[in-house]
Amino acid sequence: MNNPQNKQAPLKLVHWSDFTADRIIRQKGEKDQYTLASGITPSGVVHFGNFRETITVDLVARALRKRGKNVRFIFSWDDYDTFRKVPKNMPNPDQMEKYLFQPIVDTPDPFGRSESYAAHHEENYEEQLKKVGIKVEALYQSKKYRKGEYAGSIIKTLKKTEKIKDILNEHRSSPLTEDWLPVSIYCEKCNTDKIKKITFDNENTINYECDNCGHKGTENISETSRVKLPWRLDWPMRWVFENVDFEPGGKDHSSQGGSYTTGKELVREVYDGDAPIYLQYDFVSIKGGSGKMSSSSGEVVTVNDVLEIYEPEILRYIFASYKTNIDFSVSFDLDVLKVYEDFDKMERIAFGLEDANEKKLNMAKCVYSLSQIDQGPDSCPIQPSFRHLCNILQINSGDIGRTKEYYKDQLKNDWDERRFDNRSKCALNWLSKYAPEDFKFSINKDSLKIDLNPKQKDYFRDLLCDLQDNWESYNSDKLLHEKIYEIMHKHELTPAEIFPIIYKALISKEKGPKLAGFIRTIGREKTLKLLNLQ
Repeated sequence: MNNPQNKQAPLKLVHWSDFTADRIIRQKGEKDQYTLASGITPSGVVHFGNFRETITVDLVARALRKRGKNVRFIFSWDDYDTFRKVPKNMPNPDQMEKYLFQPIVDTPDPFGRSESYAAHHEENYEEQLKKVGIKVEALYQSKKYRKGEYAGSIIKTLKKTEKIKDILNEHRSSPLTEDWLPVSIYCEKCNTDKIKKITFDNENTINYECDNCGHKGTENISETSRVKLPWRLDWPMRWVFENVDFEPGGKDHSSQGGSYTTGKELVREVYDGDAPIYLQYDFVSIKGGSGKMSSSSGEVVTVNDVLEIYEPEILRYIFASYKTNIDFSVSFDLDVLKVYEDFDKMERIAFGLEDANEKKLNMAKCVYSLSQIDQGPDSCPIQPSFRHLCNILQINSGDIGRTKEYYKDQLKNDWDERRFDNRSKCALNWLSKYAPEDFKFSINKDSLKIDLNPKQKDYFRDLLCDLQDNWESYNSDKLLHEKIYEIMHKHELTPAEIFPIIYKALISKEKGPKLAGFIRTIGREKTLKLLNLQ
């Protein structure tokens, strides 16, 4: 069967990313290149909540490329922002506090692995993006400011201070002070931005007084690397500087009077440009978590944490399945089983292996394409049920190699091998970290001594004899299930009188996976040994 991504057909507007790509083309016109933007300040661990913006841009980029458009996906690291708070759970917090109010990029890496605290978080996040097939052009704002790339924009900003104040004051409860200027400065003596007084000569020079060390300095904007625009100005300035056509934002930036509202006015009135096409996205959280994630709290979940439980394609599928204006939670509890089931069903629909109406089929094909890391498979890969895989892994004491023997007839190619290995590792991680206790088990090594009444003794005698003689005939769970009940009825017993004993003999618990399939998976010799309770 052909890969559903490769079937050539007229492009239809099916997914929200398709509609957004169509809006970008219509409103920005035909262009040789469309620039899509995202970014973050590396003030702490880049958490899973931040990832929604990044993958939103990636999904739109894919929709544009599907239309044959050339796309530039820039990711701006705002590492020239000020280091204002030491996040919890960081090593050497006392040492880090010495760099408060200095540029994040100048703060040493407390882990001792990267050239700076900022670089530590940047490198980690960029590596995580590669795992889920997201390729970005990283822009480091510290380098751009320090190279003087924004000097002209800074002068233009300062010369339009009064216009900027008028725009910002419309959305403030208290107006900006008379001497306010739309820049911040890092003192050349102490490198902090704790500046109490700034003046501009309306040409090229800034004078300032540092509130931290008392230094009085002068900076030539065309030559200095110490002057920076505050974020509300920096954002629209870069829209024009990078010719950005699309950039999404969280709902905290999207409210009336928020940064996007003022950004639209500032980009037009100050920088003589147009705002990019905008798309609001809602928050994503972890089920059972405290709500919106925050790097400063230290209690964050990263993309890597989620990839321990979900295959990369399934992580992408989760985001592609929701419209951006819907908030949702990613689960680590029993809902993990349903997420895998839903993905597998979508995959079968996309490959035509499960019936669906035309609308669902088109959506499944689109979402499946967006879920892939690179080129997807040409045929539907193996789909080991996550629930069943957990059982088989536990029967084999977590040994993936031995578990693979159970599935060997289903492994057709490299895609199947990768799928199986990835899903097995995710299942083991889930069992170790998040699975409820009643879901976990281990097979007993030796038979137990269990007190039985006469009828129960007769039951187990007959069951063992039957399994000894007729094991090969039970080639389906249904046949064995019926035999278990047939012998039970023969001895006038109920499931409550037998099943807890069988489970206790097998796994020292009173319940477990569906019994017939469980026994067949454990195998003849082990089952006969453990059920020999006489």
